[in-house]
Amino acid sequence: MTVKIAFATSDRKAVNQHFGAAEAFAIYELGEQEARLVEVAQFTETAMDGHEGKLAAKVELLGDCAAVYCNAAGASAIQQLLAAGIQPMRVDEGMCIESLLAGLQQSMADEPPPWLAKHLKKQSGAKSFATDEEWSE
Repeated sequence: MTVKIAFATSDRKAVNQHFGAAEAFAIYELGEQEARLVEVAQFTETAMDGHEGKLAAKVELLGDCAAVYCNAAGASAIQQLLAAGIQPMRVDEGMCIESLLAGLQQSMADEPPPWLAKHLKKQSGAKSFATDEEWSE
């Protein structure tokens, strides 16, 4: 099973961008054994002017990602990401993308964080029944 993870980056090596002002997102497909770059989306307008339209476009672009790693994100961006099922992850500037991917791979094999476990469960189509739901045959 694989997931897509996005990183706000200007150099494709480190997370070094604020979500709203990100010049580019490197999107990786991540499995337990491998990680591969599948897309780099670049943006020309990066000013943090509070324009909601650019946030919506970025959230839509990341629509099939489980998470996006960035240095910061405003409240509106966080709300839009969560509503789209994308977990915003704040990391310190300069965090190495390869290291983050390796850590995620390890957690996929061991015990994924709740947001990743939820995404993997949704992706697998697993359904659960509420405990108060009646079962009849």
